Amino acid sequence: MTVAFYPGSFDPITNGHIDVLVQALNVAPKVIVAIGIHPGKTPIFSFEERAGLIRQSIAEALPERAGDVSVVSFSNLVVDAARAHKAHLLIRGLRDGTDLDYEMQMAGMNRQMAPDVQTIFLPAGVASRPITATLVRQIAAMGGDVGAFVPAPVFKALQARQKG
Repeated sequence: MTVAFYPGSFDPITNGHIDVLVQALNVAPKVIVAIGIHPGKTPIFSFEERAGLIRQSIAEALPERAGDVSVVSFSNLVVDAARAHKAHLLIRGLRDGTDLDYEMQMAGMNRQMAPDVQTIFLPAGVASRPITATLVRQIAAMGGDVGAFVPAPVFKALQARQKG
């Protein structure tokens, strides 16, 4: 069975991430959402919270495919993490030319290190192109409404953070 590996920080998962994940499930029967853990970064949500929000968001967006998506963490090279999970497809979403330039460099390096892991670029839909997790965090921190940019479980979690 073909397994796709979709890495990112997902802090938080956005509607753009969901868009790419839906597309990934059209390419592979099983997708592993891989949350990168970096000791030098302090996320707003812990790994456990992010994993829970991803699972809830998938259950709401794609209830019939929720069982085809798993969530793991990794702190090593993406290609090594993908191999460890028996994934041979690496999913990367593209919003614009800036993303393409960066992702092409990464894909080239990953191919040199792991020729058996193929990178697949999936374009963001028009509605999700401007969405980034960084902008969502910034808008939410300033009290802005991010409801149009994130799944409902994430919106509720961000609102709870603002109140708490």
